[in-house]
Amino acid sequence: MSVKKDFSEGPLFKNILIFSLPLIFTNLLQTFFNMTDIAVLGRFASSSSVGSVGSTTILVFLCTGILIGFGSGVNVIVAFFIGAKNEKDICETVHTSAIVCLVAGFLVCAAGIIFSRSVLNLMSTKPVLIEGAVLYFRIYMVGLPALAFYNFGNGILSAEGDTKSPLIFLFISGIFNVVLDLLLVIHFKMDIAGVAIASVVALYVSAFLVFIKLHRKTDSLALRFSKLKVNKSKLFRLLKIAIPAGLQNAIFGFANLFIQIGVNSFDASMVVANSAASNSDPLVYNIMSAFYVACSTFIGQNYGAEKKSRVLKSYFISLACSFCFALFLGILLFIFGRNFISIFISDSAIIELGMRRLSIMAFSYCISAFMDCTIAASRGLGQTSVPTVIVILGSCVFRIAWIFSVFAYFKTIESLYLLFAFSWTITAVAEIFYFARLYKQKFSVSALK
Repeated sequence: MSVKKDFSEGPLFKNILIFSLPLIFTNLLQTFFNMTDIAVLGRFASSSSVGSVGSTTILVFLCTGILIGFGSGVNVIVAFFIGAKNEKDICETVHTSAIVCLVAGFLVCAAGIIFSRSVLNLMSTKPVLIEGAVLYFRIYMVGLPALAFYNFGNGILSAEGDTKSPLIFLFISGIFNVVLDLLLVIHFKMDIAGVAIASVVALYVSAFLVFIKLHRKTDSLALRFSKLKVNKSKLFRLLKIAIPAGLQNAIFGFANLFIQIGVNSFDASMVVANSAASNSDPLVYNIMSAFYVACSTFIGQNYGAEKKSRVLKSYFISLACSFCFALFLGILLFIFGRNFISIFISDSAIIELGMRRLSIMAFSYCISAFMDCTIAASRGLGQTSVPTVIVILGSCVFRIAWIFSVFAYFKTIESLYLLFAFSWTITAVAEIFYFARLYKQKFSVSALK
């Protein structure tokens, strides 16, 4: 078996940075291309179009988060078997995961299309925005099978240390996205439908490129039609990690639906301002998530290789990097927030409304590093069920309770946005306690290296 990188050996800090940098650029490209949709609509369509697409953001995150969870499961399992140097298990995991991820993609796609209008109505989406929101969301859902396959392939490639290929694939698909955005919105006047179609095409381009990469491989990571079958033991192992991981992401999405309902209780200008300002979220989160992938991958390989001290060091290095990056980006967003929001909307009054969100979130992002990186560390050790329960309590139940108590009492947009920092803090403390216990449990049975 030809494995590009063995993370159970060598300097951790250097390797984590080398591993994460291509992921950061990949995620930045993804963020840039997603922002292009909003920016093109804001400049060449109308503010209501921006509001319509922005109204679906949390719902899109809920659906895509489930599929990202499956990709995370693939990453952890493949990384573990690479660390254990077991070619047969790697091959069976690859082909089982391909089937499972595609099935998940089609199921989420169908559910999204069927229930889109009902859910958007439950979210109290403004009447002036809902038709555009339903149109965008339904078209975007068509791309979810492709997204599911891309996440599957990305999980495999990152598990073996190849984070450059996804960067190249995303760059190519992103070019398609931008060109089609401009062509369909400016030339063909397709407005919301135009940016949605552009996104779907880009998703299928990236999925196709991942398929070609995996199909051309000659080692145990190679994808072959003749070997596509479900291995029961690998299926259960994948679902054990993927379902809780996907559920964690879906829980955030579900809880954030209530936040969107809170935003929708204000006037249309605030809804548009929130849509524009919230573009900072994926910018920061996606950079931080590169270190979470590194955390799971490095811990997964070192856990498979039974390297106790390297597991803990991988966690602390990943946590420090994600925290520092988030703090740095938050400071930049606080200083240049108005310039950032003006990329998506030109109305000065709406920009000022957007700053009410950005001024709070800018210094809250770094708190989430303690929560998400610790969840990634537990996932690297093969445990996701308990972290999921903690997330349900700390980031779902708590947020909903906050909305119906603190926000209901103060009725200000600031009281709504502050729940992010408080929920992240509470969840992080609980996740850290659990990981510390899990680490001791995993490495107390036998004397490991």
